[in-house]
Amino acid sequence: MNPDARSSPDRRKLPADLRSARWFVPDDFRSFGHRSRVMQMGYAPIDWKDKPVIAIVNTWSDANQCHAHFRQRVDDVKRGVLQAGGFPLELPAISLSESMVKPTTMLYRNFLAMETEELLRSHPVDGAVLMGGCDKTTPGLVMGALSMGLPFIYLPAGPMLRGNWKGQVLGSGSDAFKYWDERRAGRLSDAAWSEMEAGIARSHGTCMTMGTAATMTGIAEACGFTLPGASSIPAADANHIRMSAECGRRIVGMVWDDLTPARLLTRGHFDNGIACAMAMGCSTNAIVHLIAMSRRAGHPVTLDDFDAASRRVPVIANIRPSGDTYLMEDFYYAGGLPAMLKRIASHLNLGALTVNGHSLGDNIMQAEVYNDDVIRPLSNPIYAEGALAVLRGNLAPDGVIIKPSACAPHLLKHTGRAIVFDDYPALKLAVDDLALDVTGDDILVLRNAGPKGAGMPEWGMLPIPTKLLKQGVKDMLRLSDARMSGTSYGGCLLHCSPEAFVGGPLALVKTGDRITVDVPARSIHLEVSEAELETRRAAWVAPPPGYERGYGWMFGRHILQADQGCDFDFLETAFGAPVPEPVIY
Repeated sequence: MNPDARSSPDRRKLPADLRSARWFVPDDFRSFGHRSRVMQMGYAPIDWKDKPVIAIVNTWSDANQCHAHFRQRVDDVKRGVLQAGGFPLELPAISLSESMVKPTTMLYRNFLAMETEELLRSHPVDGAVLMGGCDKTTPGLVMGALSMGLPFIYLPAGPMLRGNWKGQVLGSGSDAFKYWDERRAGRLSDAAWSEMEAGIARSHGTCMTMGTAATMTGIAEACGFTLPGASSIPAADANHIRMSAECGRRIVGMVWDDLTPARLLTRGHFDNGIACAMAMGCSTNAIVHLIAMSRRAGHPVTLDDFDAASRRVPVIANIRPSGDTYLMEDFYYAGGLPAMLKRIASHLNLGALTVNGHSLGDNIMQAEVYNDDVIRPLSNPIYAEGALAVLRGNLAPDGVIIKPSACAPHLLKHTGRAIVFDDYPALKLAVDDLALDVTGDDILVLRNAGPKGAGMPEWGMLPIPTKLLKQGVKDMLRLSDARMSGTSYGGCLLHCSPEAFVGGPLALVKTGDRITVDVPARSIHLEVSEAELETRRAAWVAPPPGYERGYGWMFGRHILQADQGCDFDFLETAFGAPVPEPVIY
């Protein structure tokens, strides 16, 4: 815990200390304009005078299904702000619908971070409520707010209700992948597939499996950015409305207490996020996002920190895809994140202060588990080690990620022949070719899908060739510099760094090469001599850039590699001097 961060009477701000006072208090021409334009919107001085101005950064849009309820929830936040004596201002931000935005929302995570930081800097606001949930919105919003440094509280969208098809529970993503393979193998009818379309997503809210959305909102809570229990509440539950109003009330208190990220956060907060991720059976995307968030906060974590935690913290949340039965709605009824965190309390920094002004230990003290099969005791975990593992070797000097808890056990130690594809269209064409020379022992390889190569889309769960599906093959090793959906599963080796596009060793692999993977030993090795690799390296030609203008061009010039969190180099905290407050003349 930051010992100086707790609220005390002598630390409380006065109205004259508010950041927004620079806009509204001076008796000058420019402030006359600020006040008169606010009055143009129908407000009177009593609405803002001597009150904290609270930005509500809302990622609602008609194109974001996960945030469909944010159009109403923002009014609940405003209600809470007003009740606590603040003045709310809604500031819309890019919504980043995971399923709609192409080629990948990862291309725009840093865009949202930039937008959030500059929205908060350029407007007369004293604190912020960040409304997000769909995968990249959590890290994007938090990264921007961390860089700006104002008090903030994160409001998670909450998971959607369970899917249903003919009385059978369906899980977001995980069951879509499963039944798509069944359809490709000829074992599922077109009619059944169409029925599933109408039943797998039945309400607003994020994916109800332990995908990236549930993972990142859970991490946000473990890091202290949300109210206790906020990340587990289903979007359609009335408790979500009450939680939203409480976010509005609490942020006003945070402003008066000057509870900024610099005063709130320590390295221990991010270690808590890692431990939480492991126990949840998290999305592989947790690594790239949490690394980026921690570096923005000035408390950087690394791949080694994740791997060390994975050796200590077991998976105890029996939520698909690492678990085999339950979904996020069940997790909430079983006690939610506070109950899970209490079970791993020995792995947490319990003194870490959170946005409600209390320590994490205080927040979870009274939590209870109501279903021991959903939230397992440490003595009966889903998986004895953590959800993720980091492998290194001559093929991935800076690391490659795998999710052992969602991988067939026989693939954790394996040597296979590489079948290499330079782009996704070639892969897609090949996997449906029944004449493809492939066996279940081979290792599919996709390259040029990393940060610079393609924006690092979720292509890493490479489709198992149709030929093998018809033979009953359910899993095989697949290697790429891409990411995969948090709802995905299988023997997928991801985030291979450095990526092929910049000349990483993945660029040198040829079809027929042998690759050895040893997850317990944390190693991956391309069985090719160093002399041969040097010959291939000398002959390698860099691919042309994907963008020659605009945002994509900037992205390609400044994006960091996966092991560094894929932030823009110029946005990292250590890049330059802090940005000053805007001048007002």
